[in-house]
Amino acid sequence: MEFLGTTQTASYCGPKRACGIRALPPAVPAPVIQECYQPYYLPGYRYLNSWRPSLFYKISNGQTCGDEGATCRSALRPPTILPAVRSALFCRYSPRDWDQSNQLQVRGAEASRLWAGRLTGDSVRLMQDKDQLTRQMQEGTCRNLGQRLSDIGFWKSELSYELERLLNESHSMDAVKRRLECAAEELTCPLQMALECLYQREKRIGIDLVHDNVEKNLIREVDLLKCCQEQMRKLAQRIDLQMRDNRDAQHALERDLEDKNSAEFIDEKCLNLRNTSDCISFFHGVEKIDGTISVPETWAKFSNDNIRHSQNMRANCIRLREEAQNLFEVLSDQMWKQFTNTNLAFNARIAEVTDVKNKLQTQLAKVSEMCVRTVVHAAKPPSCSQGPQHLPAKLPLTVLLPRWSHHPTVYEPVHPKRRQRL
Repeated sequence: MEFLGTTQTASYCGPKRACGIRALPPAVPAPVIQECYQPYYLPGYRYLNSWRPSLFYKISNGQTCGDEGATCRSALRPPTILPAVRSALFCRYSPRDWDQSNQLQVRGAEASRLWAGRLTGDSVRLMQDKDQLTRQMQEGTCRNLGQRLSDIGFWKSELSYELERLLNESHSMDAVKRRLECAAEELTCPLQMALECLYQREKRIGIDLVHDNVEKNLIREVDLLKCCQEQMRKLAQRIDLQMRDNRDAQHALERDLEDKNSAEFIDEKCLNLRNTSDCISFFHGVEKIDGTISVPETWAKFSNDNIRHSQNMRANCIRLREEAQNLFEVLSDQMWKQFTNTNLAFNARIAEVTDVKNKLQTQLAKVSEMCVRTVVHAAKPPSCSQGPQHLPAKLPLTVLLPRWSHHPTVYEPVHPKRRQRL
């Protein structure tokens, strides 16, 4: 508790100081006191140290020591503060002001507390709203990522299925191509055999060099075999070109499937991220980067176009395989027919030649027999030269001889008609 008008540092409140002052100091001029009036402030807005009365008057700053006749200042206690006028005691607040100030402070504290409570509630509601909005956006993003993964999985399955079918079709085309090439190579032996037959038939002599049915059928067979080889090789070349197109479509499907796998891995990684993940961080400016080159419609259209292109390639492969199968059937039928016709022509010609040969041999045998008989008969000596069987032959010769040899002149031997008869 403080005494009114004094402070706890007054001289009578502290311990006594043993100083050599034996008598009161001589009177000194009273300090100049300047009264001041502090205007009225609203309660609660006055300085905290406005209650100290020492602020309304000056303090005595020295004490004269009697023995030494000089002013000495004590370092142990401040000088004594005494109110110079009594009016300084009436400058304080009344209890009413004090109550009003406390009430205003309480009401101000209540208002501040209510405002802080409202602000806190608004902040909590704002945080809850933003947290709910963040959760909704994250859930929507997760749903979008899940839908995206479903779309990627669907197109992956479609691409994988189409790629598998295209590979199987390419293997079938490769087998058909090898079959065509082998068939074209196998036709070389029949072709050489037909050419050899034509070459050997050119060794016939004379009238036997006949352009018969055998030669015609052999020529047709050679032409047919060459035509078959050419058709098979052309079809093999078309299949080779189609296989190149298949490889292009296969490359497009594989590249699209690889992109789908990469996109699925990235989306799965994004889908598995949580607020507590370790790898999340702030990447400033990444939201402004737009590296997309398509929208979901064009993205799906790109994969659909690749699948349609592959389906068209497979349809072309199917048509080529059917064409190759029909070509095999038609050419085999034609070659078999021509082979049969050539064999029949050979058989007919052989039978015909055999028949003519047999006839010629028969006639040759007869002629040979006649020649033998003639030679035998001519070699037989006549039995009687003057026989009656030679008299008719001797008469015309006897008549002709004198007509040619016994005429005296050149113009006498006339050529009569009788001579022709003779």
